[in-house]
Amino acid sequence: MLIRLGYEIVFQCPQPTPMVLHLNVDQARVRDLTKPDLIVTEPPIPLAQYPDSFGNQCTRLLAPAGRLKITADTIIRDSGLPEPAFPDARQVPIQELPPETLMYLLPSRYCESDLLSQTAWQLFGQVPEGWARVQAVCDWVHNSIQFGYQYARPTKTALETFNERQGVCRDYAHLAIAMLRALNIPARYCTTYLGDIGVPPVDAPMDFAGCLEAYVGDAWHFFDPRNGARRIGRVLIAHGRDAADVAISTSYGSAFLESFKVWTEEVPEAQATETLYAVAA
Repeated sequence: MLIRLGYEIVFQCPQPTPMVLHLNVDQARVRDLTKPDLIVTEPPIPLAQYPDSFGNQCTRLLAPAGRLKITADTIIRDSGLPEPAFPDARQVPIQELPPETLMYLLPSRYCESDLLSQTAWQLFGQVPEGWARVQAVCDWVHNSIQFGYQYARPTKTALETFNERQGVCRDYAHLAIAMLRALNIPARYCTTYLGDIGVPPVDAPMDFAGCLEAYVGDAWHFFDPRNGARRIGRVLIAHGRDAADVAISTSYGSAFLESFKVWTEEVPEAQATETLYAVAA
């Protein structure tokens, strides 16, 4: 399966404003791209890329005063299969966890696992450890939180989502992550592309999708408490402790969002061939 990925984001800046972007496809999927995942700006400005402490590809720029359009449009090859499930995956004892996973057991800005610890153990302490416990947490969050874009706010935490029982995909992920960490299961926040592939289309503007990865069975695995299903065609952009680590854009000054478009759609093989020929020419 071939999936077209891209976005168009337009900012208005009253003065030159430094920015850092998390917009490139994760390095582990670069080999699946059929054309380069290039960020293009209008007007053209210098871009500097670097890996952050989580291994994500970041782009640093100085947005000029006025209008700045940031775009990308690429195609990636995907298996076309739903995300795999491993119901027998074990919960790794803390003393056996790889050192790099230990940070994902700690509370973070939006995931107050310490404040939700008692609740998590009351709700899930009797569920078998491992994959089953992760799935139980995600199912509970999926069924307990009411989705709505009107419930979004940039400062909402996992505890607030638990108390309000409302949120968007990022809030679902934060709440599940906080509870998993309280249960001694490493969990990290992920920003992804996720289109309506293999499911009925949603009558709403497309956006980047927030979900999580949990470390069970000696590997990281995607879980999606918002959608509550194994999905087709998810493409990772970046991961971190919570959404603060993987913001699509971080502005060090005033930057007003004028417009925002994201696309993620299956395309025929012929379209990729035509695109590659045009790039080569």
